[in-house]
Amino acid sequence: MSRRNLLGPVGTLNTITPCAACKLLRRRCAQECPFSPYFSPHEPQKFASVHKVFGASNVSKMLMEVPEPQRADAANSLVYEANVRLRDPVYGCMGAISALQQQVQALEAELAMVRGEILKHKYRQSNAGINIPAALLASIPTPPPPPSVQAASSSSSMYTPASNSTDYSSITNENVTYFG
Repeated sequence: MSRRNLLGPVGTLNTITPCAACKLLRRRCAQECPFSPYFSPHEPQKFASVHKVFGASNVSKMLMEVPEPQRADAANSLVYEANVRLRDPVYGCMGAISALQQQVQALEAELAMVRGEILKHKYRQSNAGINIPAALLASIPTPPPPPSVQAASSSSSMYTPASNSTDYSSITNENVTYFG
């Protein structure tokens, strides 16, 4: 007999391939498998990374806690978080978030500089009839430096080694018990 006949009549072959989770966990993929809607058998690396970071049981619990319409987004988020955690085991997503925050700060600073340049050019155009030296327009007034204050002697001692040495020979061993 051929394998085809063992599975049943000719038209009833099982065409459902197991999801990536069931394939990795080497189990039969049931109709009610919690992973099959979110982990395609064509992308097994997605569930492999999620399983490696979170574990199958935890992933199943997390997906079941999320409302049905949001589970696909939750699964995609878990895949992203797992991939980032595997690339950066120490910081994970926080490393990516910090890098993005630094980019935002740098771009905000650049935007402020460009806006300042635009204001300078608008000011120059509006005062084209008035002869104001360009050096005055380009210079931004800065506040005067704070008066120099001599550091107190106590703060300078923090950076200098202590001159007196501590004598530890006077410590007694009277009340110290060793292992018992």
